[in-house]
Amino acid sequence: MKHITQLLAAAAVSLAIALPAHAETTLTVHYPMPGFFKDVMDTISKKFMAENPDIKIQFASPSATYEEGIQTILRQVGTSEMPDVTFIGLNRLRMLDERDVAVDLGPLVKKDGNMAEQGFSDTILKLAQVKGKQVGLAFATSNPIMYYNADLVKAAGGDPENPPKTWDEVIALGGKIKALGNGVDGIDFRWQGDDWMFSALLFGAGGKMLSDDESKVAFNGPEGQKAVEVLHRLATEGGMPVFTKPAGEQAFAAGKVGFEFQTTGALRNTIKNVGNKFDLRTAKIPLIDPVNGRLPTGGNAVVILTHDAAKQDAAWKFAKFAAGPYGASVVVPGTGYVPNNELAAKSPEYLGDFYKQNPLFQAGLSQMPVMIPWYAFPGSNGVKVTQTIVDNLSRIVDQSAEPKEALDDAAADVEGMLPRS
Repeated sequence: MKHITQLLAAAAVSLAIALPAHAETTLTVHYPMPGFFKDVMDTISKKFMAENPDIKIQFASPSATYEEGIQTILRQVGTSEMPDVTFIGLNRLRMLDERDVAVDLGPLVKKDGNMAEQGFSDTILKLAQVKGKQVGLAFATSNPIMYYNADLVKAAGGDPENPPKTWDEVIALGGKIKALGNGVDGIDFRWQGDDWMFSALLFGAGGKMLSDDESKVAFNGPEGQKAVEVLHRLATEGGMPVFTKPAGEQAFAAGKVGFEFQTTGALRNTIKNVGNKFDLRTAKIPLIDPVNGRLPTGGNAVVILTHDAAKQDAAWKFAKFAAGPYGASVVVPGTGYVPNNELAAKSPEYLGDFYKQNPLFQAGLSQMPVMIPWYAFPGSNGVKVTQTIVDNLSRIVDQSAEPKEALDDAAADVEGMLPRS
């Protein structure tokens, strides 16, 4: 018996030697805005690890904003702290590319063959390209929408079934809501933080940030002047106070603001925070120029940073999974972002019936035909440029400067920050 036991033990050792151990690959993943994405990332990573037991996902500390996210990654380049994978704001992909930080996904896309079969059409792939280079895969995409308190709209004489379709109508009704008193404000327009919502006004007027050759500022042209005039009127006629971002969100959720203009990506949190306090509705955001107007594509893309061959293979699997149909089916209902994977949008297995059953999500989806890329400023001063624009928008909202004065000041400062050839 002892001899048989020894033989079995020897056989087990021989078998263990003959069969190589399946090594586990650990990926460190960084993402921004945990208020929007923590639950989403947890769900996606758990499902991915269940389907890929040889790959472990561990998360680095998330960044509060897209701006903090890009600054964190750039500080960590070349250090052991740099994650293997990151999720970067679409308008900051250019910064990574100009510094040659991100892995070029082009060869991986080519090796995979027909990405459209996985839901990644050429249009979707282009959302995360910089001058034709595949820097990432679009993960969460959004556009700005109108949220409104139907109860306040009705109390002010408006028709909740037919919300305002022009900025003039928004401003007029916002003023009437403000006049209701009782601490109620008319409008919250999310101008703080970055240049995205300014882009919504500028692009909505048919304008652009820089000249075609990117050598001169263009946002202070006629379209930009119309954009800041709307912002000025929101404050002076529409009942918009000088909110901080959290204060505006809290006031709207408490039923103290008639209209809120911000990303559709905040929809799930807004639904949760409003609860049953009032009748929440959503609609398209007005375009200053209904014919030529466009809207900026917000959101982020999954980017591979690691150059380790084994990790890169695992990272590509994770990137496709996160940005693929399953990831989209988690992101959309979990946040409010619009689907960036065509299989997810069409298949009943994922989101096929979701929009019929959740009408509040339809506003963002309906605006997809007018979405264009969130503009990325060239050179190393992208974050400073954004802050300069925001600082001058603040002067318009608090009425310490006339719209044209603030716009021209922003243009002059940004002009000096552009790279010189």
